Order: sequence, then structure tokens, then C-alpha cells
Amino acid sequence: MTPKVQAIINIDEGEEIASACASPHIAGTGVYKFLAKKKKDGTFEWAHFVQRDNGAKENIYRGQVETRQQLDLVLEIMNRNLKKIFKVEMRSADYDAYSLDGKKAPPHVH
Repeated sequence: MTPKVQAIINIDEGEEIASACASPHIAGTGVYKFLAKKKKDGTFEWAHFVQRDNGAKENIYRGQVETRQQLDLVLEIMNRNLKKIFKVEMRSADYDAYSLDGKKAPPHVH
């Protein structure tokens, strides 16, 4: 039996990944990640979270913005805070994608 995977963002038909970013590993904290999708109506939905060393995803913040410029601003603000606290920032990264039946899709880089 294929294990269930808890999705941070679901991509429906007609939607696409708009951004997938991750910070370098931060000792004692994990990796900060930012995912966003472009919805059919042209708006963007995003999620920002930390993935701990044990794989747990914590402190998940979500939001929606109307334009790509607003999405870029959200990422800029998140990075500004990460730089201030940890001296790191999130950059484009690989992300895991799964089908509805839990099978892992081929890797992507955005």
C-alpha cells in the first residue's frame, strides 16, 4: 500500500507551480520552504513553512495574492526576515510532486 502524503499545496487541472524555493539547512531548525501555484483565475496561492530534520512540516503560513508582483513581494519579505534572523535566504529548489494515488512524480526544478 502506498503511504499517504500530506500536500502543502494541491495543484488542480489548469493550475501550475509558480514558485518553489528553499533555504539552506539551518542547524537545529531545518529548511524553510516557500511554494506557490498560479490558479486558473490568474491569482496565486502560497504556503511558507519550515521542514524539520525529521521531515515534519511546521509553522505553515498560507495566503493568496492577485499578481505575480505581489507574490514576489511576499517572498522578498520572507527572505528579508530569514536574512535578519539566520543570515540565509530561500532560492529556487527541487520540489516533490505526487499524484492523487500517492505515487511520486518525476522531480522538477522551478
